[in-house]
Amino acid sequence: MSTSTEQHRREAPSSVACAIITVSDTRTPENDKSGQLIRQLLEEKGHTVAEYAIVRDEYEGIANLLRAASDNPRIEAVLLNGGTGIAGRDTTYEAVRDQLHKEMPGFGEIFRFLSFTEDIGSAAILSRAIAGTIGTTAVFSMPGSTGAVRLAMTRLIVPELGHVMRELYKDQPRG
Repeated sequence: MSTSTEQHRREAPSSVACAIITVSDTRTPENDKSGQLIRQLLEEKGHTVAEYAIVRDEYEGIANLLRAASDNPRIEAVLLNGGTGIAGRDTTYEAVRDQLHKEMPGFGEIFRFLSFTEDIGSAAILSRAIAGTIGTTAVFSMPGSTGAVRLAMTRLIVPELGHVMRELYKDQPRG
């Protein structure tokens, strides 16, 4: 790892205030295992969950909730799960993509690579995981299965969340 990357991680915030959005037509707070796993993995690393919501897999509802979360000064990162496939009802990718100011294509690329090599093989091509920023809010959208959430959270999001926020804040302090 490069010295500058190590320095950036040392300068990164140790706690990030997050919103969790589960995209589903059927999940409830009681049976949302992926949303619960996101919360657990964030809190284990000292991050906080400022908001949690379940929204139906409908473009406008997802986009509106994402805009509201990114406009909320208490929320620094939004983590979505669900609706990233290619079925007709899957609209999360479009709703997220259309709100982003900047995309982080490496997130989806590496997520699919890890899914291919460690988990589901060639079916990884069906994933439309995406990440980016809306102003100084980081946005990560991952599939809704608990396996996909665990992979994205433990291998990509949690290890880099503070670093992402450091980069977003360095030119535009929040607050």
